[in-house]
Amino acid sequence: MNPEPLDRSVWARSRWLVIAPHPDDETLGAGALIGQAARGGRLGGILYLTDGSGSHPDGTPRLAAARRAEARAAIRRLSPRGTAIDWVGWQDAHPHAPGSPRFDRDVAWLAAMLRRRRIDAIAVTDRAESHCDHVAAFGFAAAAVRQARRRVALFAYHVWSAAPPNARRRIRTAALRPGHRRHALRAHRSQLSPVMGDGFRLSAEQCRMTPFDILDLCRVRA
Repeated sequence: MNPEPLDRSVWARSRWLVIAPHPDDETLGAGALIGQAARGGRLGGILYLTDGSGSHPDGTPRLAAARRAEARAAIRRLSPRGTAIDWVGWQDAHPHAPGSPRFDRDVAWLAAMLRRRRIDAIAVTDRAESHCDHVAAFGFAAAAVRQARRRVALFAYHVWSAAPPNARRRIRTAALRPGHRRHALRAHRSQLSPVMGDGFRLSAEQCRMTPFDILDLCRVRA
């Protein structure tokens, strides 16, 4: 399927919210969208499901604070004008189940945010991804769309999964300038170096990012 350029699509003037399961997912999967929406004054915010502190052993000093600071630095590099950054506060790799009290409370909170900020489209990790938080982020976003009481399109971006061949509709963002996404990713030092001690490291292959993002429109069932 040939993707439709975002700036020629019906979502060209949409106000976007980007939902990331962890700090660095926003850059890896939606960095170009963040840049394009921010340049056009159409970025309604970045929302993180967790602080990503499961990337290192329990008890690693200052890890949660460091990962939050890295996220803010990466967003500044992608959106120099600044944008709202919010945290849902779930524990990394321990998502709340749909129908649980915490899940329902946070879905209602997000639905209210969609109305308050007049969000027209959400970009979130694809439900086909392997990490439980990536799957949970999609379900969380879909549940909020159902409660939003306004029309909100739901798009999936891809971090660890390939774009499927049978997407309902696919759009492509404008390309970032050469090196821009890599510059933003370098803000996530804890994921690229031993600065916080032993822990997860992005591989060289995972750091090879295209200058544009592919977003797949998803059906939200009532």
